[in-house]
Amino acid sequence: MTRALVTGAAGQLGSELVPALRARYGEQAVLATDIREISTSGPSARLDCTDRKAFARLVDEHRPDVVFHLVALLSAKGEENPQRAWQINMGCLESALEVARQAGCALFVPSSIAAFGPSTPPDPTPQDTLQRPTSIYGVTKVAGELLCDYYAQRYGLDVRGVRYPGLISWAAEPGGGTTDYAVDIFYGALQDDRYTCFLSADTQLDMMYMPDAVRAAIELMAAPATHLEHRNAFNVTAMQLTPELLTTEIRRHRPGFEIDYRIDPVRQAIADSWPRRLDDSAARRQWGWQHRYDLAAMTRDMLENLSRKLGLATVPSD
Repeated sequence: MTRALVTGAAGQLGSELVPALRARYGEQAVLATDIREISTSGPSARLDCTDRKAFARLVDEHRPDVVFHLVALLSAKGEENPQRAWQINMGCLESALEVARQAGCALFVPSSIAAFGPSTPPDPTPQDTLQRPTSIYGVTKVAGELLCDYYAQRYGLDVRGVRYPGLISWAAEPGGGTTDYAVDIFYGALQDDRYTCFLSADTQLDMMYMPDAVRAAIELMAAPATHLEHRNAFNVTAMQLTPELLTTEIRRHRPGFEIDYRIDPVRQAIADSWPRRLDDSAARRQWGWQHRYDLAAMTRDMLENLSRKLGLATVPSD
């Protein structure tokens, strides 16, 4: 890979993937696109991915080896408007697949733990297993995985992806997901020494720190095709968290931090339908996936970087 185009570049994953790609391949080699205005020093463009002609024109002009397609309406937002979630998630994916097929470039499409449901084995959740999600976001992710497989089998398109767990980042604001508490809690800890959580204290979910998530996308697309048995929708994980566990770790740095709970029934129901732990042995075996951040390292880094971002005078330390 020498050139890339990123859709949804202003989102939580895209805002950190773009700088990482530019650091590796050069600033001019990566075109950042989003339906919103993007603040970036490198090449950027406004793009509504449902506009296939505009999408194809940008790909033709930039000539990427890989398109990283990150556009999606996330779980909680999706439940507010299921029809719009289907339109955005599936309509934009169809455009991305067709544009990549016609241009002859590879395509990265992220899936999610939301692709699983309450009938899936929860701990650990196998790479290949029953997928019957109960959220519209999850439905679009399963449909997207199948559509990507179809394009790979029918057209030989090199389309790859991972099933991300909840993603934690200090650089970008949460985007309407069920796991957003794991980001919001750090803002509460630093600004108010208090946080009200919308999930129960013992809700266990897979999580990953954003630097690992970014690296997973880049490393998968760089892996030799001959090593990949699945290609699409690899389970990846790093740590299993509950609000209680995360609170305990934050208190190592902020002893006065307090948490209370006001359960959101919609997001709690979604979380309860998701896996407690993913089995990511296929990714580790086929392309060498290894996470680098555990709970302690992630918490320390989040507090330090978010303190700087918020302009706080004192950076928490051990």
